[in-house]
Amino acid sequence: MSAQPGKLKTRPQFLHVAGRGRKVAVPGLVLQVLDQEPAATPRAGFTVTKKVGNAVVRNRTRRILREALRAVARKEDLAAVDIVLIGRDGTRTRGFANVVEDLRRALRKGGALRP
Repeated sequence: MSAQPGKLKTRPQFLHVAGRGRKVAVPGLVLQVLDQEPAATPRAGFTVTKKVGNAVVRNRTRRILREALRAVARKEDLAAVDIVLIGRDGTRTRGFANVVEDLRRALRKGGALRP
């Protein structure tokens, strides 16, 4: 079980992960993962495009993703990676348990969970 991940805050950080990282798409979200040096703590960033909806809908989607990552991080051990979670239109229509399972599956596929 790992501590809560830190934050990706700036646009260059997001673009660095997008440009060099691995991408995993699952029904509820898209995950981008970039490995860091082993001693680093995991960091996460969240983004939702305007295609998903207005500001209220986008913020709600972002909160769902943030809470799903917290739920996974409480039970799984995250590797030293940068993670970008991209919300989809289906993120808010799927049940929370389904989003958590989608995220867990995407993190396994992307190699972001320690064995």
